[in-house]
Amino acid sequence: MGYLFTSESVSEGHPDKVADQISDALLDNFLAFDPNSKVACETLVTTGQVVLAGEVHSKHYVDVQEVARSVINRIGYTKSEYRFDGDSCGVLSAIHEQSADINQGVDRAEKMEQGAGDQGMMFGYASKETDDYMPISLELSHRLLIDMADIRRGGKEMTYLRPDSKSQVTIEYGDDNQPKRVHTIVVSTQHDEFDEDEPMLAKIKDDVRNILIPLTISKLPARVQALFDDDYILHVNPTGKFVIGGPHGDTGLTGRKIIVDTYGGKGAHGGGAFSGKDPSKVDRSAAYASRHMAKNMVAAGLADEVLVQLSYAIGVAQPVGVFVDTYGTSKVTMSDGEIAIKIAEVFDLRPAAIEERLKLRHPMYEETAAYGHMGRTPRTVKKVFESPYFGSKEMEVELFTWEKLDYVDVIKDAFKL
Repeated sequence: MGYLFTSESVSEGHPDKVADQISDALLDNFLAFDPNSKVACETLVTTGQVVLAGEVHSKHYVDVQEVARSVINRIGYTKSEYRFDGDSCGVLSAIHEQSADINQGVDRAEKMEQGAGDQGMMFGYASKETDDYMPISLELSHRLLIDMADIRRGGKEMTYLRPDSKSQVTIEYGDDNQPKRVHTIVVSTQHDEFDEDEPMLAKIKDDVRNILIPLTISKLPARVQALFDDDYILHVNPTGKFVIGGPHGDTGLTGRKIIVDTYGGKGAHGGGAFSGKDPSKVDRSAAYASRHMAKNMVAAGLADEVLVQLSYAIGVAQPVGVFVDTYGTSKVTMSDGEIAIKIAEVFDLRPAAIEERLKLRHPMYEETAAYGHMGRTPRTVKKVFESPYFGSKEMEVELFTWEKLDYVDVIKDAFKL
């Protein structure tokens, strides 16, 4: 008998994602002028207020108020009726110096012997379900919200849209564990006030069905388009009107959407959040490294589905454990334990080596903080940073380096594929 599997996503205007983006924008600004910055920034957003807290060790001073306001305005909170907008909200900073006790366990005279910034376990996952090696339920959830944000910014259709929204996609699988069809789509979006509720709700549902979903489908590969039929269930704003939203509707905090950030409930999660943390924190860097490993393993033909776990002790360079699960889809005559030993020989998993291999000391993080850290397209962009002391700095930055398929041939050679 087949089964249903569901993943959700949230938009860049969701309160928790607003917090994530502010935390990562602060991180980027520190790294732009001091790549060795140690940063752990947390953000809280609520009605008319932003609170910044955490620990930083850096040679650079960041105008945290200006950075926070810039992010909020970019997202689209620019009107007073939202009860939260970039130009008028209060910004309180309680950021202080990083603990010297933690720093002594991380920094080393020999860079490559840098210890892990914390203990913990991190997971990476990949499968052949989509061209991006991601779970299809999560990929569709992200794409719906990316397209809705594009429609909102375009200002020509669905002009009532406000920044806060959520999506959810349920996929029906067959006995062979392959996706068969899209079963249910849920879209909830913040909107402007209407004169009457029932016509408003009918209009939004009609636009989601006839404007948003066709736009998303049109951008999908043919094999994914084939999963859509006329029988899918659609829920749009199922609780009714959704005028009060964003940080005015719900308080947002950094790190509360870790499943949205990763694999939508597929694979596993070690529990550590990403945003606001520099790459010495293996919660972030080792999660990216394990995704890089899993994706290249599947792309190399080692297995159809792979889960990688890395685990670390604070202050220790080498991981204390490497685990691999191929879910019975391995194409080599080795146990998963033997695969784990071999793959740990292919990838240098010391934190400093991960930082170097994936170029994680570059200011690449604000773009990760909405619509998922995994399954994104690697690309190079130009970014400009402003400093009250050092002026303007323009940089070319590689984004989503852990999504590169640059180890496929190395893995094929190692496993004789």
